[in-house]
Amino acid sequence: MARATPSNTWTKPAGRPIAGKPIPRPTRSADVQAYIPEMVKGLGITMKHFFKNTKEMVLGQKPDPVLNALEPGVTTISYPEEKRPYPERFRGIHRLTLREDNSPRCVACLCCSTACPAQCIAIEPAEYPDGDRRKGYERYPSSFVIDELRCVFCGFCVEACPVDAIRMDTGLHAVPYDSREQFIYRRDLLMSLSDRSGSRLTANTRHEPGDPTHPGLSRDHADH
Repeated sequence: MARATPSNTWTKPAGRPIAGKPIPRPTRSADVQAYIPEMVKGLGITMKHFFKNTKEMVLGQKPDPVLNALEPGVTTISYPEEKRPYPERFRGIHRLTLREDNSPRCVACLCCSTACPAQCIAIEPAEYPDGDRRKGYERYPSSFVIDELRCVFCGFCVEACPVDAIRMDTGLHAVPYDSREQFIYRRDLLMSLSDRSGSRLTANTRHEPGDPTHPGLSRDHADH
């Protein structure tokens, strides 16, 4: 069955001139059509900035990427040689504070691992040996592990710690390692980190059991 064609199909009228003003084709020379002169001009500008920026970097005249971020020239921060200053309240890589005898201040109460929403803290508590004045009063972490890749840096562990044993005031962030194992921060590594001033102690002085300034009872002062 033949398909019917519409009778109102538009066709160009024969012999009728097209209305409107014709636009002449612009005349372009051979060098314009080849784009070679413009390419040379663009490469010239690129090389000009390249040598200028190289000279500033070699002579130490590079603009400060923080204070002069909008100045002409290279204002890119060359990490890790250059670092953007972090605010004082920046929550960075964790560290374990130490006592004056370089022992961990942590008492293995598990408050930080309990408060952690990401469950990235694992602690194995242990008892002090017989004869230690802290025996029976507190424990210490035989193993303290933080998975920095899983951490959300919320700071809940710092707030939950009753003895100010864990802090996030190192001013550092996790570097881009190439394996997951390198993001596992264990006790010795956490104890080796310091705050921005280089101190590994805590700013909150804690009176140890047995000290004359200890507010509670010790084994020597108790009646039992």
